[in-house]
Amino acid sequence: MPDTPLFPWIDERPATPAAALRSLSLAKMVREEILGLVLSGELAPGSRINEPDVAERLGVSRVPVREALRELESTGLVVSRKNVGVFVREFSPKEVADLYELRAVLDGHAGSRAGALAEAPRKALSRTLQSATEAMRKAARRHDLPAYYAENLRFHWAIVEAAGNGKLAEAYRGVVQQLHLWRLKNLSQPVGMAASIAEHEAIAKAVRVGDAATAGRLLAEHVGAARQRLEPHLKEEKT
Repeated sequence: MPDTPLFPWIDERPATPAAALRSLSLAKMVREEILGLVLSGELAPGSRINEPDVAERLGVSRVPVREALRELESTGLVVSRKNVGVFVREFSPKEVADLYELRAVLDGHAGSRAGALAEAPRKALSRTLQSATEAMRKAARRHDLPAYYAENLRFHWAIVEAAGNGKLAEAYRGVVQQLHLWRLKNLSQPVGMAASIAEHEAIAKAVRVGDAATAGRLLAEHVGAARQRLEPHLKEEKT
């Protein structure tokens, strides 16, 4: 898994220096193991995640496994069904299309707000976007999809945070967390990462020069283009 946290909105610092550290470390290890299985496709959408099996595989108690699964449920990647178990989340093609449409609106608005920031905060944001883009480029050269995706999330989340709208950030987080598997499927295609990098570089430039209208438009178009690249996979799901 990448050094950059996969979910940039999750604070992974321990609540207390000692006692919480071990619990956090075990839960994080379990979470990353499960994520690795999901991202690799070993755990497909709809698959049941067996708590005892995970605990035995990693040599830990079931407590950190439960903590990890609770956190993954909060991200929308898994869903808990009472008296049945925890499953990798499934979405219909229509649900995926609707989520992309909503994400385009949220990303576009956040981009417009970010591009209109005063010079000092806009420069700070630009440095983060440049760092994330460079890291994405390096990950693409290594064909490291998890690392690429983590930096991709960091790029977009920096813009959303810079927009300064708490409710927008909350809505965005909810949408993006439900789209993880589909976005990863998109990026894993031969043109996925290359096209994505070019689009991110154009967005970063618009923010850097303070072109709010272009930044918003490019972000909305970026999400729309990702949705179009995903269309063949959505058609496969319908058949």
